[in-house]
Amino acid sequence: MKNRKIVFGILGIIILGSILFILNLFVGSVTVPLDDIFKVLLKENTDNTLNVIIFNYRLPQALTALLAGAALAVAGLLMQTLFRNPLADPSMLGISSGASLGVGIVILLTGAISGTAVSSFGWWSTIGVSLAAFIGAVMVLFVMLAFSSRMKDMTTLIIIGLMIAYLAGSITDILKFFSLKEDIHAFVIWGMGSFSGVGTSKMPIFATSIIIGLFFTFFLSKNLNILLLGEMYAENLGLNIRKNSVIIILVSGYLTAIVTAYCGPIAFVGLAMPHIARFLFKSSDHRLLIPATMLIGMDMALICNLIARMPGFDGNLPVNAVTAFIGAPIVISVILKSRK
Repeated sequence: MKNRKIVFGILGIIILGSILFILNLFVGSVTVPLDDIFKVLLKENTDNTLNVIIFNYRLPQALTALLAGAALAVAGLLMQTLFRNPLADPSMLGISSGASLGVGIVILLTGAISGTAVSSFGWWSTIGVSLAAFIGAVMVLFVMLAFSSRMKDMTTLIIIGLMIAYLAGSITDILKFFSLKEDIHAFVIWGMGSFSGVGTSKMPIFATSIIIGLFFTFFLSKNLNILLLGEMYAENLGLNIRKNSVIIILVSGYLTAIVTAYCGPIAFVGLAMPHIARFLFKSSDHRLLIPATMLIGMDMALICNLIARMPGFDGNLPVNAVTAFIGAPIVISVILKSRK
């Protein structure tokens, strides 16, 4: 009976995701009829305008949301299990702040030195922002890996990650003070998060990078289950706690770095989605939680992208505004449940 519920639950999440994916192609500033969508996807449509709308904008955006949601959700699950903290998420390692600092250096510092807004550089500015975000995130990731290989206390590692985040935020605020208004505006817009920055040209690299990271998470399920027993039991079972922690931080940080580089810092997906998976399936087995959390993260990202692109918002509503609106009540419920 329990296995049947799990199967039906997974199928329900997949069906919901399929419907949401089609709705992401259907809804927007211009509504495209469903039959035209299928004609475009099957390359039976001769209207070049619809082809451009679907293939150049809506399809890449939906795929980006799907992949980013899965990556952030499973990264959050890894962090919550590693630190045994229900309120842990990928950003607590300071990786998102490192990405923000990298983008701040490119957008704010370059504009302040040259006297020209970086946004006026065209597509070069887009490439520079993505590359800077990735480099900044990876640098912080390496710093955290160096600390994690020397420390056994996870609480100390959390504190170090928070301090790195504060330090990166401080440097970014100093850069804002000396920057052009246009560059500050561009930086703020990037910080709000968006699934529209990947496009068709970057999609192969983005998708391949995310899929590789997600693939490795499945090999961590056994060790994650052992970690739930506590460090003493895990060591008695032969698990190398320090090495395992480094691997988990590396995979989670890698996924977070890729998503932040291409989409900006997306909040609450990594924090809230693992709790929904645990609630729906009443399980702590990561062999189930990892795929379930991925699928739920996909659905949630598609919902958020759909709301952000509703006709009334003209596609300009920040994704983080939607994720916070949905994720914050979930986090509050977790806190209240923990108190009980």
